[in-house]
Amino acid sequence: MIPVVLSGGSGSRLWPLSRSAYPKQFLPLCSGYSLVQDTVLRLSGSIAEEAPIFVTANDQRFLLADQVQSLGAKGAKGAKGAEIILEPARRNTAPAIALACFAAYERAADSVVLVLPSDHHIENKWAYQQALAVANEAAVKGNLVTFGVVPTKPETGYGYIKADNAGSDGWYGIAAFVEKPNAEVAQQYLDSGDYYWNSGMFAFRADVYLEELKQYSPAIYDAAKSSWDARSGDLDFIRVGEEAFSACPEDSIDYAVMEKTKKAVVIPLDSGWSDVGSWQSLWEVQEKDDAGNVLVGDVIIQDTVNTMVHASNRMVACLGVKDLVVVETTDAVLVADINEVQKVKDIVKFIESNGRSEHEFHREVHRPWGRFDSVDSGDRYQVKRITVKPGAKLSTQMHHHRAEHWVVVQGTAKVQRGEDSLMLTENQSVYIPLGEVHYLENPGKIPLEIIEIQTGSYLGEDDIIRFNDQYGRSTKD
Repeated sequence: MIPVVLSGGSGSRLWPLSRSAYPKQFLPLCSGYSLVQDTVLRLSGSIAEEAPIFVTANDQRFLLADQVQSLGAKGAKGAKGAEIILEPARRNTAPAIALACFAAYERAADSVVLVLPSDHHIENKWAYQQALAVANEAAVKGNLVTFGVVPTKPETGYGYIKADNAGSDGWYGIAAFVEKPNAEVAQQYLDSGDYYWNSGMFAFRADVYLEELKQYSPAIYDAAKSSWDARSGDLDFIRVGEEAFSACPEDSIDYAVMEKTKKAVVIPLDSGWSDVGSWQSLWEVQEKDDAGNVLVGDVIIQDTVNTMVHASNRMVACLGVKDLVVVETTDAVLVADINEVQKVKDIVKFIESNGRSEHEFHREVHRPWGRFDSVDSGDRYQVKRITVKPGAKLSTQMHHHRAEHWVVVQGTAKVQRGEDSLMLTENQSVYIPLGEVHYLENPGKIPLEIIEIQTGSYLGEDDIIRFNDQYGRSTKD
């Protein structure tokens, strides 16, 4: 069984911790590992230990590669042989899964794939792996398996799957897929015992899925097949044909295949599942104190009940409050009623519509070579703390509107400035005039840290003209 991990979402309801440029699947929310790493790690010892196939958005490729490589360095089985497929455009789950099935088919024509979102939490690993074994049996026989989570409450935020009475060997036929219900209907679903939450997890043979997709959504199949046939390698990634994939219809696997096929079955999953889709759902799966509080970071509380406080950078104190979510980051603080956190996405839309950047970036921004933290800024100046990984190199570039002054704080910096090649160590500095072609490299074995002071009439990240980049990025990437 080959794991297929879909990792392209933005997780806007977990703002301000989750941003579109660093979304929730890359955050360590439920353990010491990120959600996408947990997705792979919980497969250890199961029937699905083969090297995963990841499908992700182009702008998240380096974040994903870093986390997959980190797992490989820690000895996680299969991580070193993982494949990462890049979607040129977001076209929902049906086309993304098709690309993964083409890749799996090339490993073996009858490969069984296990399709997993990258941002879910599973409490009971043993029960989860038992369900995977049953799913594999069903998939080998030609069924398209979906996992139905045994509901624990009348949830209105999930779609449901109604199972029919005909079942054997641990799986059931599907009577209907139903949309998110209101509270009264959700209670009826819970009381009946015939309904399950739609988890968005699937298992099937790659060839069977592709056959059903071709029958019921031929336009998606044709576009995905054309884009796969036009694929090429790029560093650690597989790039599919951009023109063909961008023309692909946008549809979910549920609408494109599962609601139409006669081969769909559901397997009940009772494993402490959560989609970690909001601060309330994250609070629900976390360990709480005697007053029902979840506290992360430097937090002081008094007379506080049923509250989640997440402090990232400084001490947060709460006094005499209840049923709140308080999330502190370097550039934003969220305070919300825990029962209203589904509306956080409205705040994110408001921020975006007003031309601000807090919906997209943290103050610390990750790049394939490392990261930078925007420490201070003002009229015609900006100060950044830049960290470069050992052996990494920034692109050869120049700027039309700014000059830069670099001071080495830690490590060794190799600097090319025009015709001059310089080697700088701790407390040494260099000035890069406006318009000068330059690059920065870390030739050492420890992270290089520098303070960068920018001055000029325009200091935006798009004032970069790249001449050479080992990561294959464009000016806008």
